[in-house]
Amino acid sequence: MQHKPTFELEFVALMASLMSIVALSIDALLPALPEIGEALDVADTNKNQMLVTMIFLGLGCGQLIFGPLSDSFGRKPIVYIGFSLFIVATIVCVTTKSFEVMILGRILQGVGLAAPRTLSIAMIRDSYSGDFMAKILSIVVMVFILVPVIAPTLGQFLLHYYNWESIFYVNLLFGFIVMLWFWQRQEETLTDKNKIKFTPKLFINGAKEFLNHKHSVGFTMVSGFITGSFMVYLSTAQQIFEHQYNLGERFPYIFASLAIAVGLATFLNSRYVIRFGMWRIAYAGTIAYCAISLLYVILFWSGVNPSIEILIAFFALQFFAIGFLFGNLRSLAMQPLGHIAGIGAAINGFVSTVMAVPIANYIGGFVSDSVLPLFVGFSVFGILSFLVFIRLKVLHN
Repeated sequence: MQHKPTFELEFVALMASLMSIVALSIDALLPALPEIGEALDVADTNKNQMLVTMIFLGLGCGQLIFGPLSDSFGRKPIVYIGFSLFIVATIVCVTTKSFEVMILGRILQGVGLAAPRTLSIAMIRDSYSGDFMAKILSIVVMVFILVPVIAPTLGQFLLHYYNWESIFYVNLLFGFIVMLWFWQRQEETLTDKNKIKFTPKLFINGAKEFLNHKHSVGFTMVSGFITGSFMVYLSTAQQIFEHQYNLGERFPYIFASLAIAVGLATFLNSRYVIRFGMWRIAYAGTIAYCAISLLYVILFWSGVNPSIEILIAFFALQFFAIGFLFGNLRSLAMQPLGHIAGIGAAINGFVSTVMAVPIANYIGGFVSDSVLPLFVGFSVFGILSFLVFIRLKVLHN
C-alpha cells in the first residue's frame, strides 16, 4: 500500500475502464429495451426493467465468489475468469428467443462482470488508503461516469443502423480491449505476503471480520439505500422520457446531460475530499439528497408531472448530490478493511446490491404514469441513510 500519495494516470484510467465494462453493459442497452421486449414477446412493458435490475443481482452475487477468491489467488487471475463468464453469458443473450433465458443471461453477465467491478476497488484499496483513496476513487468514478454520458447514444446509433444484438457485440469488443490493456500493463497489486490461505472458512472468517467494523456495515447499508433508489431511475428512465414525456428520440441526450451532473460532483469531490474529509462531504451529500427529493414530493404531491425542464432540474440536483456519495461511501466502508480488501469489497458490494435490487423492482412497479413514486423512493431511502449517519456519528463520539 502506498503511504506517500502519488497519482498514476494510467492506473486510474485502467481501473475506470474495468468498471466501465459494467456501465456499458447496462446503459448502452437502455434505448433498446422496448425492441428487446417486442422481439421476445413481452406483453407487460414494465417487465423490461428486469433487463437492467437483474444484471445488478448477478453483480451482487458474483462479488461473493470472486472477492474472497482474489484474496487467496490474486486479483488478475480472478478478473480473467469473470470476464470469460461474461463472454458465455453474452452469447446466451444474443442467441435466445426466450425472455426468461435472456434474464438468466443478464444475471450471468452480472456475475461475470462482478470480477472486474469489485476487484478494481480491491486493487485501489491495495494501493491507497484514507482520504487519498477517496480522492483516487472519485477520479475513477468521474472517468467511469463518461460511459453513461455516451452509452445510450451509442446504443441508439447501433439500434438505428444495425440491431439490438449489435449492442452486446460492441460490449464484448470493448471488454476485450480493456482486458488486453489490463493483461499487458497492470501488475498484480496483492503481494504474496498479503495473500490469505484458501480454506472453506475463508468467507465466513472474512464476514465475521467485516461485521466487527460497525462503520463498514453502516456505510454499506447507506450504499444499498442510495444505490437502490438510484437504480429505480436507471431502470425506468427510458420509460419516463419516452412514454410519460414523449421524448424517446431525445432520451440519450437527456440521460447524458444528467450523467454529467454526477461527473461534475465527483470531480469536485476529488478536488476537495483531502481538504474536508470523506465523512463530512458524504454527510453533507446525504442531507442534500434528502432535501431535494422532499422538496419535489411537497411541490408535486398530486402526482401530476411537472414540465420537462423542471423535472430535469430536479434530477440534475439529485444526481449532483449522488456524485458526492458513491466514491466516499465505498471508501468509508473499505477504510478499515485493507487486510481483507477482496472479501471486504465483495461483502460491501453484495449487501448494497442485494438491498438495491428489491428496492428498485418494488418502486419501479409504481412508476407507470407519474414520476412521483421515484422521488418518494429518493426521500424514504435518503432519510434512512441520514439516520444511519446519525447513528454512526454517535458511535464515533
